[in-house]
Amino acid sequence: MKKTLNSLLIGLLLVGAPALAQSKSVKPMVEHRIVFHLATADTTAYRSLAKQLNNVLDIWPTAKLEVVIHNKGIGFMRKDQSVFEPEIKALKDKGVVFAVCENTLKSQKLTKEQMLPQATFVPVGLAELVLKQEAGWSYIKAGY
Repeated sequence: MKKTLNSLLIGLLLVGAPALAQSKSVKPMVEHRIVFHLATADTTAYRSLAKQLNNVLDIWPTAKLEVVIHNKGIGFMRKDQSVFEPEIKALKDKGVVFAVCENTLKSQKLTKEQMLPQATFVPVGLAELVLKQEAGWSYIKAGY
């Protein structure tokens, strides 16, 4: 019985080893797409967001990243409030998209001209988050 069990175990190892070796040597290229959701006025969250975006790009330099900014998070992109313009510019240069909600602009009586030049605009921030997730993007609440 013991001999049969050992033979079976050795057989399984011999059959499984080539498959294991093959899976380690062939690494498929995965396109990482992540949407970050920023809706807070907390500047600590803004700082964390910038760090998180850079951390992701350090390990996945070709990742597609989009930050959807709405509601109280709008201060992150306001010319008269944001102290993160250098970080935003550097991240934009690395391909990060900063999508500002037009509904938020309207409700807060703001204009596109009041936003940093790195901003792009979407009609409805929450709808943008839904569309990205439906398209297979991963979701992260920004700054936490």
